[in-house]
Amino acid sequence: MKKYILAITGASGSIFGVRLLEELLKLSEVHLVISSNTFPIIEDETGIDWTKEGAKGKGQKAKGKKPEDIIRRHFKTDRLFFYEDKDMEAPIASGSFKTDGMLVVPCSMKTLSGIANGYANNLIERAADVVIKEGRPLLLSPREMPFSAIHLENMLKLARLGVKIAPPVPAFYQKPKNIDDIVNFIVGKILDTFSIEHTLFKRWGG
Repeated sequence: MKKYILAITGASGSIFGVRLLEELLKLSEVHLVISSNTFPIIEDETGIDWTKEGAKGKGQKAKGKKPEDIIRRHFKTDRLFFYEDKDMEAPIASGSFKTDGMLVVPCSMKTLSGIANGYANNLIERAADVVIKEGRPLLLSPREMPFSAIHLENMLKLARLGVKIAPPVPAFYQKPKNIDDIVNFIVGKILDTFSIEHTLFKRWGG
C-alpha cells in the first residue's frame, strides 16, 4: 500500500485538500498535517468541523475526542494518521520514515516560502524539507492570485529541484455543472501528477 503525506495549510481552498484526502484514503495510507490556524478555515469553507464532535453548542469541544479520531470517523478509515504542525518529533519529520511523497494542498505563500528557503519552522515545512532531501515526489498547490515576483521566484527555485507546482486552476473542456465538478477536476489533475488512478473527471478525447 502506498503511503503519502498530505498537508493542508491556512490558505483559502481547503476544499481541495479535503477532497484529495478522501481520494487518497481509498487506496493508500495518509499521514495528515493541518496548520493550527486552518481548522476554522475548513469549517468556514466546507462546513466540516474537525475540532469537535457531538458538541451541543457552538464552540463546545466534545470531551475525549482528538482531531485524528474525528477525522478517521469522518472518513470511516484506520489508514489515516494525524499530526499537529508543531509536533517536530512526528515520524514524517525524519528521512528514515519512508513515504511515496508529499502533497501540500492548498499551500499558503508563507509555507511556500518556508519550504523554498529550507526554514523548516514547523512540521509541514520540515516534512517537505525531508521529502526534498530524500529525493521523493513533492507537490505544492499555491493558492494565491496574482503571484508577486517573490512568489514566482520561490516557485521557480522549487521547480528547479523537481518539486511539482500545481496551482488550483480549473479547466472547462469537461463542461463542469457545479463547484463539485471544478473541485474534482483540480484534485484529479493533482492525482495525475502522482500517477494515482481516479475517475473524477472526463478526460479530453475520452
